[in-house]
Amino acid sequence: MSDAKPNPQAGCGGHEAPALSVEEARSRIADAVQPVDGFERVALRSALGRMLAEDIHSPINVPSHRNSAMDGYAIKASDLADDGDVKLTVIGTSWAGTPFAGALDTGQCVRIMTGAIVPDGADTVIMQERVERRGDAIRVVAEHRRGDNVRAAGEDLTKDQVMLASGKQLLPPELGLLASVGIAEVTVRRRVRVAFFSTGDELRSIGQVLAPGEIYDSNRYTLYGALVRLGAEILDMGVVRDDREATKEAFIQAASNADAVITSGGVSVGEADYVKETLETLGEIGFWQIAMKPGRPLAFGRIRDALFFGLPGNPVSVMVTFYQFVEPALRRMMGQSDARPLPTFKVACASRLKKGPGRTEFQRAILERTADGELVVRSTGQQGSGLLHSMSLANCFVILPQEAGTIEPGTLVEVQPFYGII
Repeated sequence: MSDAKPNPQAGCGGHEAPALSVEEARSRIADAVQPVDGFERVALRSALGRMLAEDIHSPINVPSHRNSAMDGYAIKASDLADDGDVKLTVIGTSWAGTPFAGALDTGQCVRIMTGAIVPDGADTVIMQERVERRGDAIRVVAEHRRGDNVRAAGEDLTKDQVMLASGKQLLPPELGLLASVGIAEVTVRRRVRVAFFSTGDELRSIGQVLAPGEIYDSNRYTLYGALVRLGAEILDMGVVRDDREATKEAFIQAASNADAVITSGGVSVGEADYVKETLETLGEIGFWQIAMKPGRPLAFGRIRDALFFGLPGNPVSVMVTFYQFVEPALRRMMGQSDARPLPTFKVACASRLKKGPGRTEFQRAILERTADGELVVRSTGQQGSGLLHSMSLANCFVILPQEAGTIEPGTLVEVQPFYGII
């Protein structure tokens, strides 16, 4: 386009500057992201997936009293002999919820259930399988130590201890932990608001008849699923045609109503791609290209007060760039303190993976166990960025570093499972 502004990553003479590395791009995004303002008080059952906006202090000790970790007998460890058996008299039972009211003297014991309060005078619980009982007497061997099978008061949490820190995502374990101390409501950050749309005259919605050269828009459905699962408030703005004014109006509307704006398509160098031009006019560009495959033309910047992520148009590229860059950024915006791409680990590759040095590659693959129980990873096959079916077949990414070349079978490679990410 004759009136297009210069590429911010272009060097002297119109030559493009080198694309950012994956790690540098992540670092720049992280530096630009701040948690959204705004909080709300929600009931515990409505807090799943939300980010805590305050430290939570335990109002009680957990457990609140010394209690038994086993069904068995509460005894005095001093009654145990150095060797041989000991006979003790059973004087009552301590039930969970109905403790034994008295105290133990020398030579006595109390039948006790798991979770029941350990009676005064007792300091050890002998599991019932290690005891021989006849009538009101038990016989115990000497092979026990003081404190066996006794949970101390406050062993899990002490009163006023910070049990959950601000920025912690509330998942099922956290809901149970909060319920265990009687907390019914928590203060969380508001949901991040995300507007998204696809660009391209060739895109049609589901239900429309395709003319030659037209395709159904799958990217909005991919992004919809990812954003709903993330817990964002979403504004689906549909398909925006390849038109300068339409693109500008879409950007203005999106940035006015959302904390983040995501587009797919329109970030290449084609004459009908207006996303970059509009971003330069209305906002600012942080970077435009990353040395990666798929997903090289990933744009990041700001439109007014909203962060902007311009994803490529190819469907696999959309998924790779969303999960590697956009989702961690949105989690930071949601207030999550440990938002980052999921950990990876090394396993042997069972396939030959074709690659040239110069960019990081995220190849779709299948992580599985051999008949011998060993974990291996194999390719899903062709790795074209338009092959969306390969993402459905895969259960992991194989991440090949920028300097790596073709990978031969048997080589250890870095694997990032989809479990927990998609």
